[in-house]
Formats: sequence, structure tokens, C-alpha cells
Amino acid sequence: MMLILGLTGNIGCGKSSLSTIFSEENIDIVDADIIARQIYDDEKLLQKVYYTFGTDIKNEDGSLNRKALGRIVFNDDEKLIQLNKLTHPIIRQNVSDQIDEYKKQNKEIVVLDAALLIESDYLNFIDKLLVVTCNEDIQIERIKKRDNCSTEEALSRIKSQMSQENKVKYADYVIDNSGTIDELKNKAFIFLNYIKEKWSV
Repeated sequence: MMLILGLTGNIGCGKSSLSTIFSEENIDIVDADIIARQIYDDEKLLQKVYYTFGTDIKNEDGSLNRKALGRIVFNDDEKLIQLNKLTHPIIRQNVSDQIDEYKKQNKEIVVLDAALLIESDYLNFIDKLLVVTCNEDIQIERIKKRDNCSTEEALSRIKSQMSQENKVKYADYVIDNSGTIDELKNKAFIFLNYIKEKWSV
């Protein structure tokens, strides 16, 4: 039986780093965030988005100006709901299709990696949930360094997400990534060995 492991964590906590480590260990990853970007390659969806939000979000070559769309939806909850109604069903279908494909290939473990896994209601897609956490001061420093922003901006990004404490309530497993990348690798290997034994895959 294939184990579908959900992986999530807040901004700056190292979800992507952990996902990369899993991938290097030949674990297959379904990345909902990449899928969410790729869906705009679909011409039909793109036309619906332009129809709904106007042609100001269109680049000269006809492609989507993501920043312009972002500015519209992040400042207007109604507009964000409209966009989600257009995109979420397609993202969910693509996630589901990718998971099914791995099932057909008799994979042992597949990781569903999604920043908004809980908020976007993907819990029914997975068997177990792994949440990556870290100390908030470290989280702030990482965001400032990565995005070249102020403490205030980093805090506002953190506050726009579900709190780490709330995410952990949904978790079957938690990995604290307040340390170095080597410490994270070590924790990832211990976790993978545990999972493989427990699921006897």
C-alpha cells in the first residue's frame, strides 16, 4: 500500500529544504505549489482569468503577469475568492492525477508538498501529515535574508498564515528545523527510516 505523506510548514521554516532532501533520497514529490503555477499554461483557464480580472494582468506576449494579478487579489478578499474558484478545482484535479499516476507505478511513498495543505483542504488526499516548524526569531531572520525585507514585512508574511501552533494540531509528525541544514538532513533520514519500518515499505 502506498503511503501518501503530506508535507507543509510556514514561510521560512524549511519546507522546501526538507522536500529537496526527500527528493534526493528518491522519494517522489507532488508539489502543489508548482502545479498552481503551471496551470496558467492552460489557454482556457488563462482566458477566464483575463475575462474576470481584465487585460491589465496580461504581458505583451499574451502571458500572465503574476505580479499584477497578485497585487489585485492580495488586496481584495472578494477577488481572491473569485481567483480561487477558477483555479482550485484544476489544481486539485492535477494533484489527484499525479498521485494516481504514482499509485499505478506501485510507489511506496509519495509526498504531497503544499504550503497551504491544511487551508486548501488537502487533508483528505493524505494518510499522514508532517509539519516542519522552527523558532519564530530564526524564521524572521530567514525570511529577511531570503526576501531581502524588513522585520515588519517578515512578520506580516508570518501573520498572514495559519499559526504554527494551529498547524501542529493537525500533524502526525513534526520536525523542528531551527538548526542547520545538516541537522535537518539528519532528522529527515531518521524520519524516513522510521516511516519505512512503520509502513514496512
